[in-house]
Amino acid sequence: MMSSADFIRLEDLARDGRLRGQRVFIRADFNVPLDSDGRITDDTRIRAALPGIRLCLEHGATVLLSSHLGRPQEGALHAQDSLAPVAARLGELLGTAVALVGDWVGGAFGAAAGSVTMLENCRGNRGEKADDARLAACIASWIDIYVNDAFGTAHRAECTTHALALAAPLACAGPLMAAELDALGRALAAPARPLVAVVGGSKVSTKLAVLEGLAERVDVLVVGGGIANTFLAAQGCAVGTSLHEAGLIDAAARISRRLAARGARLWLPDDVVTADRCAADARITVRASDAIGADEMILDIGPASRVALSGVLAAAGTVVWNGPLGVFELAPFAAGTQALAEAIAASPGYSIAGGGDTLAAIGAFGVGAQIDYISTGGGAFLEFLEGRELPAVAALRARAHPHSRRIAPGTHFENEPEAA
Repeated sequence: MMSSADFIRLEDLARDGRLRGQRVFIRADFNVPLDSDGRITDDTRIRAALPGIRLCLEHGATVLLSSHLGRPQEGALHAQDSLAPVAARLGELLGTAVALVGDWVGGAFGAAAGSVTMLENCRGNRGEKADDARLAACIASWIDIYVNDAFGTAHRAECTTHALALAAPLACAGPLMAAELDALGRALAAPARPLVAVVGGSKVSTKLAVLEGLAERVDVLVVGGGIANTFLAAQGCAVGTSLHEAGLIDAAARISRRLAARGARLWLPDDVVTADRCAADARITVRASDAIGADEMILDIGPASRVALSGVLAAAGTVVWNGPLGVFELAPFAAGTQALAEAIAASPGYSIAGGGDTLAAIGAFGVGAQIDYISTGGGAFLEFLEGRELPAVAALRARAHPHSRRIAPGTHFENEPEAA
């Protein structure tokens, strides 16, 4: 885990007057959802990048932005891959024009001092996905400062998230990236105890590494959703037609044993909400967890378990949350996840939450203001929970010291076409 001293922050450079007159390349995460007409349906990620952009402008820098959007073919950008809608929306939010540049890798474009320029979808560049050092060296030859403010892509070793950080004259973390690392470090590196991790969702297989990593450090591991069904099966409980993974029962048992060996606790529901099918009009019943009928499926935790879980969370020093406890999108099976959200919001412990379904639950139950930190990362958040060192973070840490440039600047790179 990283400490706050392990990387340079954009705020450090601003405070020291080192941004004025500099060309600052910001790798942002503008992978926003678009409708069928190419209109942005949620600009949260654009708004999240504003503090870093404004900090640069306020301190006299020229801002050059890039991001991925979707999954374009390298060297063959099409209209639907373009960051044009992002540039337009960013201009509205900043109150200034944001130019869009297509062929930018060689730096042969104009950018007025103090302006903001959007550099077209970086995943259209040949060598981006391969983390090409030659591409990084070429870009580094015409920028002064590299800023990574895209935690959501920090788990990917790509040119603009990793190699460019090693090649740029100076590399630092933007405000959003720094806030993520501070929050995750507080939650996992030196947490207030007890440390309670809540991991929900449908499958153990998608979060097995997370569960194994957390089993080594938490005081209480709460599992819910389909994941809990597999753990219940590992304890010898019949789970009827519930979603579970028979092939991972041994893995669940192993995690349970590891927690017990450390003196930590695995939390499973004592009662559950079952139904004959996953539908809003299904016939529902509350059962003890060890009394599930052969034709029933578990779709939520029960009322007694909701009360018990609230007690666990009320006593927590730190809470990490990823994933719902049931099919909360359907009203008959939402009570467990709602109780979880409200209990975390009410807990005096420090709370951090992340993941798409988790954010949807936070929004659905209106507790966002009471969660101490909501992570913008999906895969990056999960990999951090696993205990992995994220490539983009490793690069920033490598550049935290003077004379740490790892890739010499180049002068030429055969690259991309103009954006369509």
